Amino acid sequence: RLSALLPVIMRASFVVVFAALVAIALANYVPVYVMLELDTVNSDCTLKDYNGLDQQFGQLQSGNVGGIMTDVWWGIVEAQMGVYNFSAYHQIVQLAQKHNLKVQAVMSFHQCGGNVGDDCNIPLPSWVLSVPNIYYQDREGNQDREYISLGCDDAPGLPDGRTPVQAYRDFMQAFRSDFVVDIGDTITNIEVGMGSSGEM
Repeated sequence: RLSALLPVIMRASFVVVFAALVAIALANYVPVYVMLELDTVNSDCTLKDYNGLDQQFGQLQSGNVGGIMTDVWWGIVEAQMGVYNFSAYHQIVQLAQKHNLKVQAVMSFHQCGGNVGDDCNIPLPSWVLSVPNIYYQDREGNQDREYISLGCDDAPGLPDGRTPVQAYRDFMQAFRSDFVVDIGDTITNIEVGMGSSGEM
């Protein structure tokens, strides 16, 4: 009799041990986020390749990836001063939802391009670049126009009289308003990219 019950006991033990291992694995799960290509979004705030991105997100889902990280470029979203166009980013969030992925959004207040590994060019908004002497510069007067100097943060020098900090605030408030139903659900993390190459 015992020999007949042994396979049943072994199977039951395997199920219990397997369930315990799954519980341990889930308890120690660290989600992996994959960074989207820097030029995923075109200068007119459309997706470069909607179908390709949909396919890539499907592959990420199959690989049990936790989500994606995307730059939300100031130079694209607020190309026109005070007008915020997040249309491509809505599509990214919708695709993430379709494939059960989470989103980390980086508010990128710096230029993309001109650095190691950059194969695209996304400058600051043209209305920002029209303002002189708000950038980092060396002793010879060469300016780095990738980002507004932190020394100008509270100076009301932008064309509409705002300070850079006020412009950043308005951008992030517009993002929050546009994605209010997604923040805390699909959008799990919001970061701010500042300084040259976003290294601050």
